[in-house]
Amino acid sequence: MLAIVALASLIFGVWLEREPLLRGAASAWIVSDPVTRADAIVVLGGNFRFRPIVAADLYRRGMAAKILVSRTPESYQDRENHIPADAELNRAALLKLGVSPAAIEDFGKASTSTKDEAVALREWAERNAATSVIVPTEIFSARRVRWIFRHELLGTGVAVAVPSFEPPEYTAGEWWKSERGVIAFRDELFKYLYYRLRY
Repeated sequence: MLAIVALASLIFGVWLEREPLLRGAASAWIVSDPVTRADAIVVLGGNFRFRPIVAADLYRRGMAAKILVSRTPESYQDRENHIPADAELNRAALLKLGVSPAAIEDFGKASTSTKDEAVALREWAERNAATSVIVPTEIFSARRVRWIFRHELLGTGVAVAVPSFEPPEYTAGEWWKSERGVIAFRDELFKYLYYRLRY
């Protein structure tokens, strides 16, 4: 009986302190690098409409003269509904945000994962004698993105900065109150583990 009371007290205590614990978990997970001027800002693929916004802001602040847009396979286009691929959507968003067409360049050819994008960026950096890049991404994916890009660019002399930003759907302070926040945190925990074991 004493064990049951102790267990119930523990569960109740955790429940009362859940918000500080959840906030602390996010704080321990999230990484974000400071940014200085670089050779290029990288917009990764995926249906993340806020990456171009952050990239355009960094561009306007003079952090780089070039923005690289990840090319995904043409099969990612929804031709039936006339929806273009991520690269076209990201390019259009950057142009709408005032980025010069001459400043936007594609990289990669058929990237289907962040790993593919890191490999493609390494190839671009070697061709262009780049020494630094900025790869902005959402708060929960930043740890994985930073690890895979630094892993792939190791030995090239290219510095990788991954500043993270909060998407409008959730914040670091209250991510568990949003379904998107819960899904994003959960998915990134598994993705990060997979990347570390796989690559």
